[in-house]
Amino acid sequence: MVLANFLGVVLLMELIAGGYRFGADGLSMNYYVFNCPLAEPIVRSTVTSALQSDPTLAAALVRMHFHDCWIQGCDGSILLDSTKDNTAEKDSPGNLRVRGFELIDDVKEQLENQCPGVVSCADIVAMAAREAVSWSGGPVYDIPKGRKDGRRSKIEDTINLPFPTFNASELVRVFGKRGFSAQDMVALSGAHTLGVARCSSFKTRLSDPVDPTMDSDFSKALAKTCSGGDNAEQSFDVTRNNFDSFYFQALQRKAGVLFSDQTLYNNPKTKAIVNNYAMNQAMFFLDFQQAMVKMSLLDVKEGSKGEVRADCRKVN
Repeated sequence: MVLANFLGVVLLMELIAGGYRFGADGLSMNYYVFNCPLAEPIVRSTVTSALQSDPTLAAALVRMHFHDCWIQGCDGSILLDSTKDNTAEKDSPGNLRVRGFELIDDVKEQLENQCPGVVSCADIVAMAAREAVSWSGGPVYDIPKGRKDGRRSKIEDTINLPFPTFNASELVRVFGKRGFSAQDMVALSGAHTLGVARCSSFKTRLSDPVDPTMDSDFSKALAKTCSGGDNAEQSFDVTRNNFDSFYFQALQRKAGVLFSDQTLYNNPKTKAIVNNYAMNQAMFFLDFQQAMVKMSLLDVKEGSKGEVRADCRKVN
């Protein structure tokens, strides 16, 4: 397992060093090196500045990237505003907690001033998530760039987002449909090492009878959180702004916040992966970065299938 992970990272590094091109129209690690050489520095400096002011944005940016890619692929569709004729993805109940749109707008404005019509909003979201992970202490990795922005964003498409009530078998199935292995799914779930959940997403676990997969003291802690109402927040682990393996250690203690978190430890197929990540943070980091690169390639738009929006909130 360790050797396989090592070889995977070596291959990834070779692809990065060689500017390897992905897909027919050529997604590339070095896509902007000539046509907008300041793209990466602008994204990095702007995101870093925002995170220094508000570290909780790290979780939000990773969440935005996942929710963007899961619906219609990584095409910036989550950024589009609703219109009088269409309710967009961002106004779905599943996306109401997604934030960071103003930061993406800020990056886009700077890039349009520097190199108009070159850097897509989809790439900005993907790069911002990458920066959030590394800034929070997680793995440092690169992603291929050159995605185009999509022109569709409909609320009904968000029904395909994974629900916090899914059990491990359901998660393995829905992720498998997108080409992810059970290991990929557990690694990506580890993004919950950042951020919080609102009571509304886990309060059903506190109903009579209380979810027996929870530690009794932890269920009391969640009940106390929910005494503050549906919007009361509970950290996924003890280091909400640090990217580490504490999330998996919480699952071992039966202290997973969401049902979809704790279920990973209750299923034999995923329990072993959780134990490995809880014990070996380096393994988690390696698998996470590979899964994130894989996710960043979901159904990307290339060439005439998309566009580079001038304004991330509306199609050209």
